[in-house]
Amino acid sequence: MIWYVYLLVCSDKSIYTGVTPDLKRRLRQHNAGCASKYTRSRLPVKIVYFEKHTSKSSALKKEAQIKKLSRKRKIDLYCTYIESRNLFLL
Repeated sequence: MIWYVYLLVCSDKSIYTGVTPDLKRRLRQHNAGCASKYTRSRLPVKIVYFEKHTSKSSALKKEAQIKKLSRKRKIDLYCTYIESRNLFLL
């Protein structure tokens, strides 16, 4: 099973990190206000970064590493991701 580690940017510009096996469903849950207490009051949210993992364990380990990063390093992480895929922030 594939697991995803993801970063969301909330309406207040804060950054949320999470894991899920179904990225699209989880984003719908976040934006419906039923995924986490943190994002519930910061809607809407937008996925700005994700990476795939082959196990829940490795995804949770990566999530823990990302959560320890400073806000600037998290922003650098998703900016590098966007640039490497020739995407644009909207």
